[in-house]
Amino acid sequence: MAEILFYHLQRQNLDAVLPGLLERSLARGWRAAVQTSGPERAAAIDDLLWTYSDESFLPHGLESEPSAAAEPIVLTTGEANPNGAQVRFLVDGAAIPPDAAAYQRLVLIFDGRDDEAVAAARVAWKNLRGQDHQTSYWQQSDEGRWEKKA
Repeated sequence: MAEILFYHLQRQNLDAVLPGLLERSLARGWRAAVQTSGPERAAAIDDLLWTYSDESFLPHGLESEPSAAAEPIVLTTGEANPNGAQVRFLVDGAAIPPDAAAYQRLVLIFDGRDDEAVAAARVAWKNLRGQDHQTSYWQQSDEGRWEKKA
């Protein structure tokens, strides 16, 4: 059984939120996979993880790189789990993978300003509620903090 968290972005965009969530995952000793919509988006997130902070960076690689299995964070465009990640981030409309139970945690992040993304997240939420997963829904407050709504 996986813990599945839905993160509803309202005040910040993915680029502002993802690095902090990945930092927390690594602090827990987890390996992470970030599933994106395509190679261009993976390249953009790759750049982000190298440059988001002047004080640090997040060690990571792309699934296509030979060192992907050794990386703490892997950026992928498909359902593969090349680094044996315990937590998988689903961004840019990436769907819940068929092997969801293989992860300790899945994090579906969607933009609340995108009607299609919100509709897709609602469908995923409804589909998962009847399954053997622990689901929770988090929404950004006016201050940008995460508040558990369901």
